[in-house]
Formats: sequence, C-alpha cells, structure tokens
Amino acid sequence: MGSNYKAASSLSDLELTRSDLKTLLKATAKTEESLRKMDNKFEVIDETLLTSSRRVAPLQSLAMATKALETRINRAVTPALALLDNFKLSESIQHKLLELSEKMSTEKSMSKRLKKLVKYVDCVDQLKVSIDCICQEGEPVIQRLQEVVEFLSRTKATDQYRTHRLRETLVTLKALYETEVDAMRFEGLLDEALLNLQDEYESILEQIRHRNVVELQAADKGDGGDEMVIMGSDLGTELEVELLRRISQTLAADDCLDICIDIYVKVRYKRVAKALMRLNPEYLKSHTPEEIDEMQWESLETAITLWIQHFELAVKAVLVSEKKLCEQVLGGIMEGLIWPECFAKIADKIMAVFFRFGEGIARSSKEPQKLFKLLDMFDSLEKLKPGFSEVFDGESGADICIRFRELEKLLIHASSKVFWEFGLQIEGSSDGLPPPPDGSVPKIVRYAVNYLKYLATENYSVAMAKVLRTEQIWKAGILSKPETDENLLRDAICNIMEALQRNVEAKRSGYNNNSREKLGISIPLPHVFAMNTYWYIYMRTRNTELGKLLGDQYLKKNYKVVAEESAYMYQKQAWVPLVRILEQDDLEKQSKEAKVGLVRLKIEAFVKGLDDISKRHKGFCVIPEVDLRQQIRSATVKLVIPAYTEFLNSFSAALQGKSYLSPESVQELLGQVFDDGDGKLKRRGSRDRTGGGSSGMDGRIKDFRRSRSNTSDL
Repeated sequence: MGSNYKAASSLSDLELTRSDLKTLLKATAKTEESLRKMDNKFEVIDETLLTSSRRVAPLQSLAMATKALETRINRAVTPALALLDNFKLSESIQHKLLELSEKMSTEKSMSKRLKKLVKYVDCVDQLKVSIDCICQEGEPVIQRLQEVVEFLSRTKATDQYRTHRLRETLVTLKALYETEVDAMRFEGLLDEALLNLQDEYESILEQIRHRNVVELQAADKGDGGDEMVIMGSDLGTELEVELLRRISQTLAADDCLDICIDIYVKVRYKRVAKALMRLNPEYLKSHTPEEIDEMQWESLETAITLWIQHFELAVKAVLVSEKKLCEQVLGGIMEGLIWPECFAKIADKIMAVFFRFGEGIARSSKEPQKLFKLLDMFDSLEKLKPGFSEVFDGESGADICIRFRELEKLLIHASSKVFWEFGLQIEGSSDGLPPPPDGSVPKIVRYAVNYLKYLATENYSVAMAKVLRTEQIWKAGILSKPETDENLLRDAICNIMEALQRNVEAKRSGYNNNSREKLGISIPLPHVFAMNTYWYIYMRTRNTELGKLLGDQYLKKNYKVVAEESAYMYQKQAWVPLVRILEQDDLEKQSKEAKVGLVRLKIEAFVKGLDDISKRHKGFCVIPEVDLRQQIRSATVKLVIPAYTEFLNSFSAALQGKSYLSPESVQELLGQVFDDGDGKLKRRGSRDRTGGGSSGMDGRIKDFRRSRSNTSDL
C-alpha cells in the first residue's frame, strides 16, 4: 500500500510537470510570435527611416552650403564694415584737427599753445594710423567683396535682389576708396596738418636760443683754467624738446624726413651763427694769406687773440649745446643714425669759418713777430684737442677732426719755419744797416734778446718745445727717440744765439778803423761796440728763464768774458795812449831848461788829448749800460789819475807859474765824460794844485774789475 501511494504521488508530480511544460511551450510560442511581429515592425520602421533619410539628405546639403556661403560672405563683409568704421574714425579725427587748429590760432599764451600742439600732434598720428589702415586694408577688402559677388552671381546661391545690393555696395566702396584714399594721403587734411607741423617745427626751433655768448666769454676768462671745460647748457624747455622730438618722428613717419632734416639744419645753423655773431667776429672776413698780409700788425694780433677765444667758445659752449639738442630731438629716428649727421652739417659750416682763418694765418708771410701768436694758436688747439674729439666723435665728425689736425700741422710747420728763418735773418743781418756809429747796441740785438727771452718764458717754451719735438718726429719717424723738450729748445735757442753772435762779429768787423787818431789817441769803436753788445746780452739774459735754459757757464763764456775782454781792449787803446804821454823816461837825460819845456809840452799834450778824447766820446762813443759805464769810469780813473798825480808831483817845480788841471778836475772831467757832462776843462794855477801820492803805471790796466752788476734786468 505504501508503494502504491509513492507511485501515485510520483505520477501526480509528472503530470504537473507536464502541464507546466505545456504552458511554457505555449508561452514560448506566443513570445516567438510577438518577436516575429516586432521584427516585422522594425523592418517597416527601418524602411521608413531609410525613406526619410533619403528625403532629408538634400536639405542637409543645402544647410551646409548655406553655412559655407554665410562664412564666405562674413569674411568679406566684416573687413568691409571695419573699413567703413575707419573712414568714420578718420572723419572724426579730421574734425578734431580742425577744432584744435582753430584754437591754436587764437591762443596767445605760449605754454597753453604748446600743450594744444601736443594734442594736435597726437591727432595727426592717429589720423596717419587710420589712413594707413584704410590704405592697407582697402584693396584686400574690395577684392574679397568682388569675389563674393562673382560667386553669388555665378552660383545663384541667393536671390537676385540680395546679389544686386551686394554689388552696389561693392561699387560704392570701390569708388570711395579710389577717390578718397589718395586725397586723404596727399591732398587732404593730413597733408595740411603736416605742413602746419613743419611750420610749427621751424618756429619752435627758431625760438630756442643760446645763452649770451658774451657773458659766457667773460665767465670763461674768469675761470683761468688751461684745460678745456665743457660748459654747454640745455637748450629749450622740456615741453619744447618733447614737441620737437614728437614732430620729428611724425614727419619722418610720413615720408617727410628730408624736409625735417633740412628745416632743422637750416634753422639751427642760423641760431648758432647769430649767437656767435654777438661776439662781432668781423676779423673772420679776412682769411686769405694775401688779405692777412695786408693787415696792420696790431689789428692782426687782436684778430688772432679773438680767434682763439671765439674758437674755444664755439666748441665748448655753443656746439656742445647744439649737439645735446640734436640728440634729444632726432635721436629716436632710424635708431639714432640721423642726428650725428645733422649735427655735423651744422658744425661743419660754423667750424669751416674758423678753420679758414687759422689756415690763412698759417699760410701767410712768416714775419718773426708772428711766432708767438702762432704758438698761442697751437697751444689753444692742443688744450682743446681732448674735448674737441669728444664733441666731434664718431664717423660723422671725422671730416671736422681731420681738418682740425690739418690746421695743427700747418701751425707746427709755420711756427717752426718762422723760428728758423728768424735765425737765418739774424745771421744774414737782414736789417741791412751799418754798425752803429757810436758803438751802441744795435736794434737787431735788442730785438733778438727780448724775442728769445719772451720765447723762453713758461707761456711759450712748452709750446715751442712741442713744436720742435713734433717736427723732429715727423722727420726722423715715429720710432725715433727724440731728445727731451728742454734739450730741444735749448739747442734751438743756442743756434739762434750763435747766429746772433755771428751777426755781432760781422758788424764789429764793419768798423773801418774810423776812430780818428790824434797824438796816438783814438776811440776803438769795434771794442766799444763788442763791449756794449755782449754786456747787454749777458745782463739782459742772466737770471731769466732764457738764462736758466742756456746755463750760467754758457752765458759767461760766450758773452761776459768777451765783453770784459773788449772792455780791456777799449781801455788799452783809448786811455793807455793818453797815460803814456806822461811817461818820464825821455825826461831823465834832458837838461833842466829842456826838461821844463818838455814837461810843459807833455802837460799841454795831455790836456789836449784829454779834451779830444772827451769830445770823441760825446760825439762818437756811447756806453748806455749804467753799471758798465760806472765800471769803465772807475777803471779809467784808477788808470789816469794816479799817473797824472805822480807826474805833477814829480815836476811841480817845472810847472811853477803854469796853469794846469788839478787831479780833482781831471777826475771830475772823466766823470763828466762817462756821465754825459759838458766836458769843459777848468784850469787853475800851480798854487791851487793839490798834491797827491804817486803810483807806478806800467802801461797796462791791471785793476779793471769784472764784477757782477746789480742792475736789474729788463
């Protein structure tokens, strides 16, 4: 029973399972039917979508074409609209320019006018930018519009009405561009504004003036410095300089650079010239060597002095200021390449006038007195040289610096030639005059000594030595080793002194023994001349810069010793014969009566000889140097008076009742001879004679003192 129950239960389960499977199969069949129906629907939908896609495809192509066309049109129209905006901007700027121009014309305050001018320059720059933009974009914009119109006309991508409007716009814009742009650039308000700026530019440049150069010259003299001091001042106010700079850049940007430069150079040259004309440089009109040779020496000397002052002032004050202004105004153009050339043009015209005068001086005749002015000119250029190279630096100033160096060379050659020709003139005795008839110092000696003394002073010795050294380097080569400046100058002056000595000796030999002899008494003018001349040279040279340069030994050997020897010969030939009249050797063998007569004859001969030599001294012999004259007088008194006194003492008995000169009277007469007295002989009787001690005389002067004089040098 139990087994039947289990079997029945299993069967029931199987039937239930079969029923479930059957239900599942039915559901699956239904699902399959639903899927089939859905598949059919999807096929219908797919077919519908395909059909719709085929219908929409042309619309998509049309939309893409429309988008491309829109982009193409926008690319042409957008720049065209910007171009039209630029036209509008240009028109508004032009109106603003007109307003500013009207306000500037009525403005009386210079500072306010300059401020308005700044705004005017800004408007001109803006107008230039606007017009440049129109010029640069106009042709490309028109070209693009034309391409679009042609495309629309060819493809008929839009309606005819729109194409026609676009074509009319193209024609209008093209006509406007072709007719207005050139007028705006070359004939319109911009051109007028540029002309106004040129006038304003010239006016401002004209208003900027230099300080009073006469005051600068006085201030420079007060400094007293040797080296060049750059003392240029700022020209113009900051606003004026800024305006000039802006206008320069505006004109240069508008193809007016040449006009800008011409205006600047013309106006600033006139301002510099007017500034220097205040110094009244009339002397610069005479600049050729022929014209300079015709000038009076005083006028030429003054002209050279003024040239030195004005040349220095022009460089270190006026042109320095001009250079700074030129750099400030034109330095921003072409990366700073323009302003040095402009400054060089201005300076070249000014410096050419000074160079021309200096070259004329150097090439003129070589009179000796010109040496010192030539050295002044050379020394001034040497002091100016560092600052001059600084002012005229760079390639633009090369020509001016070259001419500066050429002038220096001319001055060196001229100074050297004048110096050496002076020596030749002295040696050749170019004065053509005979020796002085009174034995005095000739003018050429006085001139030469003073000339060389002046040359040896500190003011000229340095410059002269530099000239000599430069000449030696030019002749021997730059690698040569020249002597020191002091040796060069000493050797050169020694050559002149030797030439002077030869000149003196030539004149000395020119005396044709014209000392008239009487009783064996004569005045040896050659010795008087040599004594006077060499003593003059020695006394005027010692204790001076010239004496220090030549050396004391040189002066004593060549002049003092020779003067003393000549003085000895003068004493020997002029006064010893007078003393020999009083010799007693020929009286010892005479009888008493004959001795008395011979003594009286000797006294008479002595008095006549003394009177004759006194007259000859006053008429034919001059000893101008006081110290020399005193020494000669002292030596003569010591020579004559003892001999005369001894003679009187020895033969006083033979002279009883005979009128004769006392030793005091003879001494007084000798004093008058050398002190330019009247020279009248005063006789007195023997009872008035004053006796004196005797002194031996062997016919030679042994006590002539060659002492150094205390007379101050001239």
